[in-house]
Amino acid sequence: MARKSRPQVTIARETLDRLERLADGMLARSPDLAGRLLDELTRARIVPAAKIGADVAGIGSTITYRDEATGRDQTITLVWPEDADIAAGRASVMTPIGVALLGLAAGARFTWETRMGETRELTVLSVSPPEADAPAA
Repeated sequence: MARKSRPQVTIARETLDRLERLADGMLARSPDLAGRLLDELTRARIVPAAKIGADVAGIGSTITYRDEATGRDQTITLVWPEDADIAAGRASVMTPIGVALLGLAAGARFTWETRMGETRELTVLSVSPPEADAPAA
């Protein structure tokens, strides 16, 4: 299947090693998802966290995005796997939506494949940086 051009991905250098280890650890259990994350990391612009704009999704960011097919907006906070709690709106970076949103800036539009194999077009509406007073993970 031909892919549209994908939006720029920017990853904090400080999180790169952990993301690579998570992807490597998932290769046996979920090779497609691990491969997607590794692909995103390979094409990402890697910069120090202090140089990443506040509107770029990273661990701890709160992201609002729209499913263009349904017009439905959803807000999640992107977290490490051990902090995930979908009922509380905390999505693991090691889920399809977590991999898809990681490193994207507000305004990015991208194609995303759900766990059920459906293809959706999503638009990042806003990204809020992690709360300064949030507990350290």
